[in-house]
Amino acid sequence: MMKFTKQNFIFLVGGIIIYVVDIGVDFWVASKYFCQGQYCWAILILCFRGLSSLITQIFSYEWFENDWEGTDTRKLKWIFLVHLFQCGIFIRYWFALKYGCQAAFKQNSNGDASETDPPNFIHKQAIDLVTDITMLRVFKTFLETTPQLFVQIYILMEHGKNNFCQYAAIIISFYGISISTVDYQISLRKSLPDKDEFCVLPKLVYLFYKLLTITSWILSISLITLLSVRSSVILLILLWICGFTWTLKQHTTFCKSKKMEYLYRIVVGIILIFTFFNIKGRKTKVCISIYYTTHIVVTLGILFVYVFWKPSIIKETHFTIVSILTVLSLVVGIIFLVVYYRNFHPTAYCRRQICSDEVDGEAGQQDRVEIGRFENFIMQ
Repeated sequence: MMKFTKQNFIFLVGGIIIYVVDIGVDFWVASKYFCQGQYCWAILILCFRGLSSLITQIFSYEWFENDWEGTDTRKLKWIFLVHLFQCGIFIRYWFALKYGCQAAFKQNSNGDASETDPPNFIHKQAIDLVTDITMLRVFKTFLETTPQLFVQIYILMEHGKNNFCQYAAIIISFYGISISTVDYQISLRKSLPDKDEFCVLPKLVYLFYKLLTITSWILSISLITLLSVRSSVILLILLWICGFTWTLKQHTTFCKSKKMEYLYRIVVGIILIFTFFNIKGRKTKVCISIYYTTHIVVTLGILFVYVFWKPSIIKETHFTIVSILTVLSLVVGIIFLVVYYRNFHPTAYCRRQICSDEVDGEAGQQDRVEIGRFENFIMQ
């Protein structure tokens, strides 16, 4: 049985606070750039914010429409207006807090529930709502937070002006990626049987694997952008085309409508620029090997281009530091990737669990949890 605990509720409240703070920091950083006369950077940051907000609102409303199909149309109209004003995520947080509070506190304290809302239903509702928020946060992370981190690092490397505003934006971006990654990991574990067997270690390994490989890739893109903005844009477009084409070949079935499915594939193509995204939940040993081998080749290629094209920059301290961080984070990130897939990956864990059940004579007795949208949304 899935359970929504008090710890999950605390994380949910913390997620709301971080979401609001993140919005405030975005507008604060943009206003700082406006005041300094750097209008391009301010507009770019606001564009990332606007694009991620628009896409997350579209998906959020689509899910409400699918879940509430056949219900009161007035509620859907009200929900549509809220999403139109870019506040749909707060509605989702409200419902998550409502059911989460009942599941974590009232159900546990009373020990019973009404006939209309049994304990299992309340816990499942809370978990499903949090899962939806987690998926939307993953979209936001790679449509806004990660690109903003790239922009801030590029500005810092290009202009060399260190101020509190830039450091705050970089720290918030790293923190946003970390929170999104950990939340996703928790939601994935919630969808698997015997989730309580997992401790903090696999979550940390997964976090460092994602965070370090993303950091290395962002630094690599920043380095090539310093050489040529046009080359960087061309590289990103080519990577998106490759990711989008691969997504098309996977024949994803995440959305009910064709238009939303193509939008989903476009978003996944953007995510694939920064990190590997297993969209079908299948074995991905070959795909992930090709993906990160490409990252290694491109990263080393960028460093070699600096050696032969602009050897004078190599002597500068900031280039040495960035190069070391790029290579080191990539190597350590790959190590964490191997450790995660060999020891803590859900498939490996479930395989061990099945063997254990067969030894105990309990195979087939464990109910499979219905995980809804999440079964078609698996980033590993």
